[in-house]
Amino acid sequence: MLYRFTEVLNDLVNYFLLGDILLLENWKRANNLPDDLATEFTTNESGDRAFAEGIVIPMTGIENYPYTILFNLSADRPELCKEKNRLQFRKSGYFLKVAHHTLLLFTWPVLKQFTPEKVNDLISYYKVHNKPMIELANGWYHIEILGGETLQDGDYEPTFEFVIQPAAKEEAAINTDRNVRFEITSSAY
Repeated sequence: MLYRFTEVLNDLVNYFLLGDILLLENWKRANNLPDDLATEFTTNESGDRAFAEGIVIPMTGIENYPYTILFNLSADRPELCKEKNRLQFRKSGYFLKVAHHTLLLFTWPVLKQFTPEKVNDLISYYKVHNKPMIELANGWYHIEILGGETLQDGDYEPTFEFVIQPAAKEEAAINTDRNVRFEITSSAY
């Protein structure tokens, strides 16, 4: 199954985050962290811990473009690896835990007021406006992140593709490479 979302923006901050946002909210509460997770993550080691524990994958280097986001749950060849598209990078070795049947891509400003109410409002907004969120069975997942450009209506659009495959808990390694930049060079912008 391939899920496609278009015109996804970074909210003017060069970050995307991928994860089960309800799990992140529970993790924040369990670790007695403040509602301003943006400041918390940039001034303490809690952001590194959330990444290492498979709660969230931070993606830096996100230019201010409209992106196409693909969630690929099939075992087929990734879309960005097909001939008409332009693959720029392919990074594997990431693991995420899903505990609330949801996986979504969200932006850094969401972390500034990270309360249960704001998280629920965001999920509702994503559902109504068809934003990058999918339902998944609870468990661990191996995430491969591909970046490049996909051909759409005659133009090349900056695209991230997340290849998502179930992983046994025993397989789930600790995420270690947090300092990767996920910058896409766009020929259209």
